[in-house]
Amino acid sequence: MHDPTSPSNSFEPADAVSPRAPADIVEEVMAWYSRAILAERRTPHPDPERLNQLLAQRQECVRDRARLEEADAQETARITASYATRLKKLGATGP
Repeated sequence: MHDPTSPSNSFEPADAVSPRAPADIVEEVMAWYSRAILAERRTPHPDPERLNQLLAQRQECVRDRARLEEADAQETARITASYATRLKKLGATGP
């Protein structure tokens, strides 16, 4: 089973990958935040500040995922690179 917190693919410019790949990477980051939100909510004493931060970051993913629908190749490449970097950082920290 694929673990989205441990990226195993390198990402090429958006025009060199399938049209679905940019959305996939944003969705992987969004899934990481969803798992982190769930984990925080399940702690005996959830940290409201951390929870709000995680919710805001997941909402940012939702907005960026929607932007991909209308983005040109340059914007798609920028979003993809940004989320590839974020996914690597998140994989190192765990939810």
